[in-house]
Amino acid sequence: AGPISDQQRKLLEEAEKSCGRLSALVTEMSDLSALEGGTAAFNSATVDLGAVLTEAVDSVPALPDREVGLTVDGGAPASLSGDATRLRSALAALLVALRREVVSSDRLIVRRLSGEFDGRAASRLAIGEPETIDAIAAADPASLDRFDEWRGGSGLSLAIARRVIERHGGKLYAPPGGTNAGAVVVLPRL
Repeated sequence: AGPISDQQRKLLEEAEKSCGRLSALVTEMSDLSALEGGTAAFNSATVDLGAVLTEAVDSVPALPDREVGLTVDGGAPASLSGDATRLRSALAALLVALRREVVSSDRLIVRRLSGEFDGRAASRLAIGEPETIDAIAAADPASLDRFDEWRGGSGLSLAIARRVIERHGGKLYAPPGGTNAGAVVVLPRL
């Protein structure tokens, strides 16, 4: 059709980005529908939570406007029964969202903890900024509110993440103190 101007190129690039966002949203809607309907495929196997968490952290892209590092601390080896790919994606989506909420620091910490929950051996991931991580890690999950996955943005990744965590027998909680840059994930261990 011939050469295009710089303005036309910019408009075409924006249209392509918008199509990509729409396509991703349709994919998320389909995945959420399958999770809600109980038809989502899960490849259950023994999963090393530490390895899955490391892969999730490594997959989180850089923020375009600032540097916010992700640090994992604590934790003994922990295995659970689940789908490593789905769990990794859920944890990565959660970390991406929480990292966007960091305001008072340049770091988000994921603290791995062990204990019991609902009478079963469980692994807990306390996620927060350096100023709040100790309170989040010390909180009793039974006293925490359910995580609000509808708190902003146009995607469905947090809703999907919560359902994947719950499909693994776990729970996703809001942190104490009303901060948006935090969460508590509880997953049953083998």
